[in-house]
Amino acid sequence: MRKARVERKTRETDITVDLKLDGSGQAKVKTGIGFFDHMLTSLARHALLDLTLRAKGDLKVDQHHTVEDVGLVLGRAIKEALGDKKGIARFGSAAVPMDDALVLAALDLGGRPYLACRLDLKRRRVRDFETELIEEFFRALTQAGAMNLHLRQLEGRNTHHLIEAAFKAVAVALREAIRKEPRARGVPSTKGVI
Repeated sequence: MRKARVERKTRETDITVDLKLDGSGQAKVKTGIGFFDHMLTSLARHALLDLTLRAKGDLKVDQHHTVEDVGLVLGRAIKEALGDKKGIARFGSAAVPMDDALVLAALDLGGRPYLACRLDLKRRRVRDFETELIEEFFRALTQAGAMNLHLRQLEGRNTHHLIEAAFKAVAVALREAIRKEPRARGVPSTKGVI
């Protein structure tokens, strides 16, 4: 069973993630930020992860610490649940439409963290969510998860649609990358390690 439980407690946040990679997309998410909860639930649903995530953060200050630290904890949980990565597909990509928006995500679980985020989010907020935090979340996720992620906006103007398409594209790419490849032997790298 590929699963992990990760906790992070600081003066700014208290976060617990229970993650099962080979799930059915069930999610129980509570961060105190409604739109972010919706995006994380969508990520779990479309990646077919079972995810329980509870976060308490200093939202009276702003949303930054909570969003970034959730990315760190979720990334670490993915990395831990993957273990030695033997037999995984390693790479995944998806182009996901959401009305006017079309976003491409390409992902490599090869152990080298990098984020290229090319989303042109015109609005500063979606309801009360600060849209500049989307890049902060994905940066933390890639760093802690030791993954390479490229996000590219191909079409779109509506900020809500672009963000939702990005989360769904990452979810589908992640589902593909963590997939067990029955023909694979060992670690998916010519180096022999990831």
